[in-house]
Amino acid sequence: MSAHSQAHDDHHGDGGAAHGTFKSYLIGFILSVILTAIPFWLVMDGTLDSKIATALWVMGLGVVQIIVHMVYFLHMNTKSEGGWNMLALIFTLVIVAIAIAGSLWVMYHLNTNMMPQMDHEMIPSFG
Repeated sequence: MSAHSQAHDDHHGDGGAAHGTFKSYLIGFILSVILTAIPFWLVMDGTLDSKIATALWVMGLGVVQIIVHMVYFLHMNTKSEGGWNMLALIFTLVIVAIAIAGSLWVMYHLNTNMMPQMDHEMIPSFG
């Protein structure tokens, strides 16, 4: 191989982007399945006594799953694209945090303001 050809290959450039291997895709898939099964189990089995703790665990595992998808399937790391991928990861985490916090805020206030008398004994029974 000539020096010119070697230099061309070195600069052909994908920006240092990582390329997935079968092993990395398999790891990502297995982690995704686990990170989907655990919240499903927590909610369906009622493992945690507190609904707040369950919600926090489900949201936390959801954020971890987003990061797993970004790393294993979108191949994001700190080195590729001159560090811009890291900035994209930080941006994604900020947007996810805003979406989760906003959703919780809306659900809490809808529950508090729209159904203040949510008491099961107040419902008349016919029969």
